[in-house]
Amino acid sequence: MCHLCSSTCLFSSFITSQTSYLPTTLKSTMPLLVGSQLVLPRNFEDVRCKCICPPYRNNSGHIYNKNVTQKDCTCLHVVEPMPVPGHDVEAYCLLCECKYEERSSTTIKVTIIIYLSVVGALLLYMLFLLLVDPLIRKHDPYTQPLHNEEDSESAAARGNTVLERVEGAQQRWKKQVQEQRKTVFDRHKLLS
Repeated sequence: MCHLCSSTCLFSSFITSQTSYLPTTLKSTMPLLVGSQLVLPRNFEDVRCKCICPPYRNNSGHIYNKNVTQKDCTCLHVVEPMPVPGHDVEAYCLLCECKYEERSSTTIKVTIIIYLSVVGALLLYMLFLLLVDPLIRKHDPYTQPLHNEEDSESAAARGNTVLERVEGAQQRWKKQVQEQRKTVFDRHKLLS
């Protein structure tokens, strides 16, 4: 019987009935919303003892994880159920390598939130530039179009916005590359 309010009991029994077809490993990792709180499964801890046991006689190798203190991080405390009979336990445990592992899930969460925030801010900035760029580049119908390349180059150099300066530098770079290609191909023709 549930000791919480009846609607919470109905909700949790409904979730249990709806997930009965799922494998138990998947059900144990699914968060459950009870009332107004999110209840996470218990396998999300910051400390664990991990024992890696190689194959032994007719038993295959296996990895065991358990939440224990650092002093209890031994094969005898972590490996459950013991796959070998009582007289082989000591030999089996000597082959197992147990390590105590710690992590800070709070630091991981904060790092991910900061990373996603920066990426989101950059995407918003890119969208802003894509929307504002056509407005900045509106052509004034009262100005005369520049016919001379040098005039257009000097106008791009005098550009007030950063985008105009970058575009001018890009155009100058493209011209330099074309001149270099032409020079290289001319020299190649002379040598052949």
